[in-house]
Amino acid sequence: MQAQHQSSSAPKAITSPAGGVQEARHLMAIRIVGTALFDYQVRKTPDARIRLESLATMAQAQGDLTDVEALVVAQVLATPNNSIQQLQDRNHV
Repeated sequence: MQAQHQSSSAPKAITSPAGGVQEARHLMAIRIVGTALFDYQVRKTPDARIRLESLATMAQAQGDLTDVEALVVAQVLATPNNSIQQLQDRNHV
């Protein structure tokens, strides 16, 4: 069996530098906001909530977060949360 090699005259994929930068910014925003979202869902602290809100707002304002992605964050923030501390306080009362 022989390996087939592409001819140098064959058309090559061309990526737009602007599109690549925009996609990279979007992926970085998803990573940062996603990490904050995870942190908020685990910790349920006011600080984690504020961090998530501010990061999502900033990313959306800069165009790095889509409306659908921002809606997911808004839905998570809209659900009532009970922090571990609040649950512990209830159990000790």
